[in-house]
Amino acid sequence: MRSSLALSLCLLLPFLVTAILLAGGLFRRQPNASPGPGFFRRNGPAVSIYLVIAVSAWVFLTIVFPQIAMIDLSFHPNLPPKKIGGPEDVFTLENYRYFVFGPVSSTGSLNTLHLGAYAATITASVAVTALNFILCYPIAFYMAQSALPRALRRLIILLILPYWINEVLRVFAVRLLLSDAGIVNRMLLATGLVGTPVDFIGNNVGLYWGLSYTCILTMVFTLYNALESLDKSQIEAARDLGAPWWHVHMFIVMPYAKPGIASGCALTFMSCVGSIAAPLVLGGPRTLWFTPVIYDRFYQALNWPLGAAYAVILLVSCTVFVLLSLRILGLKLGQIAR
Repeated sequence: MRSSLALSLCLLLPFLVTAILLAGGLFRRQPNASPGPGFFRRNGPAVSIYLVIAVSAWVFLTIVFPQIAMIDLSFHPNLPPKKIGGPEDVFTLENYRYFVFGPVSSTGSLNTLHLGAYAATITASVAVTALNFILCYPIAFYMAQSALPRALRRLIILLILPYWINEVLRVFAVRLLLSDAGIVNRMLLATGLVGTPVDFIGNNVGLYWGLSYTCILTMVFTLYNALESLDKSQIEAARDLGAPWWHVHMFIVMPYAKPGIASGCALTFMSCVGSIAAPLVLGGPRTLWFTPVIYDRFYQALNWPLGAAYAVILLVSCTVFVLLSLRILGLKLGQIAR
């Protein structure tokens, strides 16, 4: 049975954290530090209290509480509303067992359909993230280090302009471009490069194109933000000493931009993994993305505990990817937010 005490603690948690933050802002003193205006003195009591309460409410109401509820739901069986909280509502690992072994009670066979969708989603998202980095790094470097102010403004407008349109409409536009009678196939046929239309949708070219197109802005601006503060004299000094262009980027630019690279890759990966419009519209007939599987558990099968378990698995996968990226780049979590 679900405890009312746990629910009460969850409801009191944001108020406790707010009180702790307020107390810390009032009484915290850093040893061996020169005295200066604290958080409350800089912003004033009213604004400071508002900021602490607003941020705490935002974090707990939109992130912490939904995740706690989802994790808790994933460990419960799928029961009719009247039986929720009753003697049959016990903690169980059945939903996670279902992900690995499927609906059968035996553990001799694997749930290849859902495991394959999960593996394909993670693999494709990693590939799209790497592709986006390769495409966006030169653009971000040009914007940060080479572009004149007027050209920079025009380029930013050109990058932002397509995103004024709804994501679903952008995805359908990509499908129209890559369909058998689309502009791309017509150009290929007209030039004689192919004799028959290329099945871009069936071969998942459209899916990868759509995912890259959806996430390109995230990667460009995180890299641009990291590269903008790089001192140009370091690049000029390396070139004066005879360093080739790849050496400049590999040993000067990229090490400096590691926080932006990690942030851009993490955001792009999570956007690809969590995408649902692009896989549904641009995926081929043999393509099964993991997020539509989660959607179907919730709204088609009406099995919310199983959908919650699948969502938790995806959440853990994204967390592992972020931590692994930070480990590879030798960064701490706080550094990617700079």
